[in-house]
Amino acid sequence: MKQFFILLFLTFASLTSCTSQTEPQGYTDLEVNDFKAKIAEPGTVLLDVRTPEETTSLGMIEGAGQLDFEADNFEAEIEKLDKEKTYLVYCRSGNRSGQACALMAQKGFKNLYNLKGGYRAWTAD
Repeated sequence: MKQFFILLFLTFASLTSCTSQTEPQGYTDLEVNDFKAKIAEPGTVLLDVRTPEETTSLGMIEGAGQLDFEADNFEAEIEKLDKEKTYLVYCRSGNRSGQACALMAQKGFKNLYNLKGGYRAWTAD
């Protein structure tokens, strides 16, 4: 019986130690319809973080500004942005834009929204 409790304790301890203790990511992932609704709100800034080649070949969401996440000066460029504004960020799949949002959050931006699924999701319908 003692071995059973020891095994039970060790199992519980290993399961809880593997549980992710994640910090808040500092931004919100939005599905396409919610992202579209957010775009319609006044004062939002739409930001495409794909490469110029991607935006040229695939197109952009109307009204978006471009800031290449892969460019060497990306961090310097986001430092020039107004941290008080609301930013709607997207890339091809939602990965780079999520990273961009996380970096922006670390730099003090408060209102950040990432397009879940990226431009692929936007153009899927």
